Amino acid sequence: MNFLKPRLHDLYVGRVVLVTVLLTWMVLLGFDVVMALSGQVGDLGKGSFDFPTALAVVAYTVPRRAYTIFPYAAVIGSLMGLGQLAATSELTALRALGLSRRRLSASVAAALVILTTLMVVNGETLAPWGQRQSDQIKLAAKTNNVAIARYQGLWAREGDTFLNAIDGQERVVDGQRTLELRDVRLYKLADDGSLDSLTRAAVAEHDASGWRLRDVRRIRFGFTPGAATEQRVAEERWSSELDPNALAAGVTRARNLSAAELRASIDYRTRNNLDAREYQDIYWSRWFYPINVLALCLAAVPFAFGSLRSGGMGKRLFLGIVFALAFMLLQMLFGRLAGATRIDYRFAYTLPPVLMLVVSWWLFRRKSG
Repeated sequence: MNFLKPRLHDLYVGRVVLVTVLLTWMVLLGFDVVMALSGQVGDLGKGSFDFPTALAVVAYTVPRRAYTIFPYAAVIGSLMGLGQLAATSELTALRALGLSRRRLSASVAAALVILTTLMVVNGETLAPWGQRQSDQIKLAAKTNNVAIARYQGLWAREGDTFLNAIDGQERVVDGQRTLELRDVRLYKLADDGSLDSLTRAAVAEHDASGWRLRDVRRIRFGFTPGAATEQRVAEERWSSELDPNALAAGVTRARNLSAAELRASIDYRTRNNLDAREYQDIYWSRWFYPINVLALCLAAVPFAFGSLRSGGMGKRLFLGIVFALAFMLLQMLFGRLAGATRIDYRFAYTLPPVLMLVVSWWLFRRKSG
């Protein structure tokens, strides 16, 4: 229990690490925001899209950008903070007082847990919400209407029915969200895989009461070749469990969805025998996000004991960037291998932090020897 109780040296080391991580984070985030803003220049003048609108579009994406950049800011900032302590011989003094390397590592981890927890919450709340707001503002400004999302060449499946819509859009009227798909075709398959019916509707609309089809023309195919019956209806209800959120997820980048939305998309695709691996990849990366941050930073801690003592700021920054890039490439490699070989993503995302912790343990042993 004494090991878990924070002491003055824990607070001091944690404060130094927090300050350097936050400063590094702000610098990296600032560069990313400036690059994103420059990328909006090409859309200026389209509709009512002007520079203040571009600023708002980028500002709403800041929570997502902060979430993405944080792991790299954490490892670079941790190395710079510990390097600063090593350069001023403060780490040597702490070691002389009997402070173990394990305790120093725990102090660093405890400081990073605070920021990591905030980023996990941000990744599930502010980040996806801000990205949606950004997309809506940009779309509304460029098209000068109240549409908040557009769909083109949309395909979806629910049970034995396949849906194809030429285009569509979401609207918000009096606070009510309505999805409107135009030039819709519904292909319903029979049990033997043959086409049972083909339905064409000018409009398929979904609101709080469910789905409605308008200007409907339906052709039912009989058992004998060439036998078919045609039916025309001005408007009818369509009893379907097809979730408009699943359609929205289908045209939104998986990395911009929350874990709950990713889980819903995975369930929808699994239920309808569709490929869900892209969503599984992002979904499990969210769960391993805090583990990756802490493992990456702990694996970098041994560099503070020796190699950074005589090095300047440039050396610490270089080591931090190399370490962060190596981990990113390693994680990307295992993720791509999992997608290509159909390995469980949970196993693939476990290997990089484990390898980093093994490297950290080996470096600790080597420097202790």
